[in-house]
Amino acid sequence: MAQLLISTSTGPADPTRASIAFHIAANGSGTAGVTCAIALAGDATEIAKPEVAAGVRGVGIPPLADLLEKCRAAAIPIHV
Repeated sequence: MAQLLISTSTGPADPTRASIAFHIAANGSGTAGVTCAIALAGDATEIAKPEVAAGVRGVGIPPLADLLEKCRAAAIPIHV
């Protein structure tokens, strides 16, 4: 089985880029049967705070709070 680690360092200052890792995990690899995890580094660690994640809304993708919930439901690990 394929495995994927999605790494991101973009924080809430760029909400679209900050959400992409979660979008790929929740709606891409997770639904394709690829085992994946997300690694947050640098500014991206800020989005681990629930109050910050609640306000992150990228363009053309679901809100980060929705993506995080989908990742939780799929048991996708998030490493900070």
